[in-house]
Amino acid sequence: MLSERNNETGKTRAPMVAHGALGKRIADLIEPAINDLGYELVRVRQSGDGGGTLQIMAERPDGTMLVEDCEAVSRTISALMDVADPIKSQYMLEVSSPGIGRPLTREKDFENWAGFEVKLELSEMLAGRKRFRGTLQGVEAGEVLLEMQVDGHKELQTIGLPFTLVSDARLVITDDLVEESARRMKPAENAVQANDNADGTEDVKN
Repeated sequence: MLSERNNETGKTRAPMVAHGALGKRIADLIEPAINDLGYELVRVRQSGDGGGTLQIMAERPDGTMLVEDCEAVSRTISALMDVADPIKSQYMLEVSSPGIGRPLTREKDFENWAGFEVKLELSEMLAGRKRFRGTLQGVEAGEVLLEMQVDGHKELQTIGLPFTLVSDARLVITDDLVEESARRMKPAENAVQANDNADGTEDVKN
């Protein structure tokens, strides 16, 4: 089995969200608290020897994540990690948004970014290869649909890759992706500006 069930939420967690026993333990520890704040866990990664860097990626359900959001998540995670102490050595906590060339770690990511170019790597060989690149067409019956050039065919073909075999996937940065990412972020930025104005910190115009 390449996917596992989150004991606290009862949902199946994609293996790309958290790797290894420690990563999964940290994900189980912080995910309920992140959800309570109104965010979703995208990825947990620990790099470096010993403690190294603990990287947490999170976002709002609509896919946005501002600096203020990262700060709120960081404070909550820091408190939980101090109490549970799952990493015994010294480490650096880094909380960030997925960014434009974001990793795709959950089925909803592959649905939300359908129509954009992606690079995929599988955990095992399929049709003689592990790496694929093409245009996302969503997810259907547990398979990631990818439109791409296939040997022996003049026209682009849509292939299905088992979601449970995808070990790494990320969007390819293009002009269209940059434009779409900015469009999706605009409502969140406007909401923050509106809240600031309501608090009496509106912009002063000469």
